[in-house]
Amino acid sequence: MIRALAIVCTLNPSPTRSSSQLLADQVLAELGDLGVTCESVRVADHDVRPGVAVDMGSGDAWPGLRDKLMAADIVLLATPIWLGHPSSLCQRVLERMNADIAETDGQGRQLTYGKVGAVAVVGNEDGAHKVSADLFQGLNDLGFSLAPNAVTYWVGESQHTTDFQDLDERPKAVADSTRTVAVNAVHLAQLLCRYGYPPSP
Repeated sequence: MIRALAIVCTLNPSPTRSSSQLLADQVLAELGDLGVTCESVRVADHDVRPGVAVDMGSGDAWPGLRDKLMAADIVLLATPIWLGHPSSLCQRVLERMNADIAETDGQGRQLTYGKVGAVAVVGNEDGAHKVSADLFQGLNDLGFSLAPNAVTYWVGESQHTTDFQDLDERPKAVADSTRTVAVNAVHLAQLLCRYGYPPSP
C-alpha cells in the first residue's frame, strides 16, 4: 500500500480557506483514485519550532509530523508564493527536514531514499517555476526522488486579486498537471518500493 502525505504550508491556520490546501487536496484526490492512502497536515495548525534539529524541545510539534513524513512513500509540499519565494513555513519544513540529512540506514543511504517528492504551488503572479525549482533542489538534497513533471501550479495574471480557491472551475491545464503529478509519483513510488536504491559506498 502506497502512502502519501501532503504538507500544506499556507500561512493561514484552519479553518481559514486556503488555495494551497485546495490544490493539495486535489492532488490527494487523484492519488486516492490510484489506490493511495492519503493524509494532509497544515503546518500553521501546529507549533513547528524554527531550527535544524529533529526535536526542538517541549511543545515542538515537528517530531510527530516527522513520524508521518517517515511513514509516507510520497511527500507533497504545497505552498503559496510570497515575494517570489515559498512561504516561510515551507522553508521551515525544509530546515527541520535537514536535521536528518546526515542520518543513514544500515546500507549507508539517507533515510528518505525511496521516498518520492512532489510540489504544488499557488500564487497571483508568475514565480511557480522559481519556487518549484527551489523546492526540487531542497527535496533532492534531502534524498527524495522526483518523477517527471513533479509539480502542479496555478498563478493568476499580474496585478489581479483572484485566488485559486475563488475560480468557478479548475482550469484544464491545472487539472491535467495535477493528474500527471499523481500518476507519475505513484509509478515511481511503486518502483522504489519494489527495487529501492543500491547501498551507498
